[in-house]
Amino acid sequence: MATLAQEAVQDWPIDPLDVSRAELYRDDVWQAPFAEIRGRGGIHRTEHSDFGPYWSIATYKPILHIESLPEVFSSEVGGITIADAPADAEVNMPMFIAMDRPKHTGQRRTVAPAFTPSEMVRMSDDIRRRTAEILDTLPVGERFDWVDTVSIELTTQMLAILFDFPWEDRRKLTFWSDWAGDIEIIKSEELRQQRLQHMYECGAYFQTLWNQKVDKEPTPDLISMMIHSDAMAHMDQMEFLGNLILLIVGGNDTTRNSMSAYAYGLDRFPDERAKLEADPSLIHNATQEIIRWQTPLAHMRRTATQDAEVDGHLIREGDKVALWYLSANRDESVFGDDADRVVVDRPNARRHLAFGHGIHRCVGARLAELQISILMEEMAKRRLRVNVIEEPTRVSACFVHGYRKMPVELSRY
Repeated sequence: MATLAQEAVQDWPIDPLDVSRAELYRDDVWQAPFAEIRGRGGIHRTEHSDFGPYWSIATYKPILHIESLPEVFSSEVGGITIADAPADAEVNMPMFIAMDRPKHTGQRRTVAPAFTPSEMVRMSDDIRRRTAEILDTLPVGERFDWVDTVSIELTTQMLAILFDFPWEDRRKLTFWSDWAGDIEIIKSEELRQQRLQHMYECGAYFQTLWNQKVDKEPTPDLISMMIHSDAMAHMDQMEFLGNLILLIVGGNDTTRNSMSAYAYGLDRFPDERAKLEADPSLIHNATQEIIRWQTPLAHMRRTATQDAEVDGHLIREGDKVALWYLSANRDESVFGDDADRVVVDRPNARRHLAFGHGIHRCVGARLAELQISILMEEMAKRRLRVNVIEEPTRVSACFVHGYRKMPVELSRY
């Protein structure tokens, strides 16, 4: 049987609706094939891709249907990305987002207290202070990289606080997140081994932090919460590492790429930017709209545990199903014919699926929303506007939907 790497170089006719191709996201041209899939009913099967055969679910309602049947469409059987774990992989790193009930329930419940409304209130002053400090150092009228200077720095600081992570080493979190979240790496044995090495370094670092907190009084950080919970206190090293990677990638990519989308999206739609600048009361709705428009994780994968029919399509037991949140958030039947635009006062922006749906809905969604809203509020207080001066460099992959670099200049309005 051909390995994935061998299969990847075989000749097959390219399916124009194979939306797993990295260049669609690198070049920001993914919109058209998804619009075509939606126009054909929203469900499409690709027989040949770099990730093997898979179903694309590209419209809103079937994604809700599948997400509401976690026993039929499993997160655990094949994992949560369209990339399969290599058949010869010696290393398995379980994480609760890639678990089914009942184990998922207990582990998710352990970390959920870090993201309650009362915790958001407790953290909001600190988030505002740190955001203000960064904004007050930004040069007005000079070129700089928004992604690195603002988006990465703000989210990495937040992660360091959530984990009680040594402040001077916080950029390690960004580095590990970028390696962990890149599904294209699976196509290269050399890169797979490099990633494994980086993940082991991440695990060793966090094991030291864990050891420092064992037998200590509980503190309001994620590692202490794990130590003091029945569901996670006895995880083996691989499960600990898997859950760390989940929380790092989840906490980093969603917020970081939405913060970058705030800069890029409002620059692309100056009429909407003017609306927001004139009425800061729209900020909370605009936060939802920016998250919808960007959709920082393009898909989640499920695997059918039995034959099932979805909108007239027979999905067989064992089939790989990609839930394209990115496309569902542009579904014209839900968000209208202007779904490709940023509309800061869009009445149903909050209905977006960027955080998923059902039992696996993002546990940190409130924190992401809070950080993005505060950034927009502090920008508005200073009457600062972001002007994108060059097309951004984008992530070349179909999982993390984001930006590597974005040259900008600030002006005042």
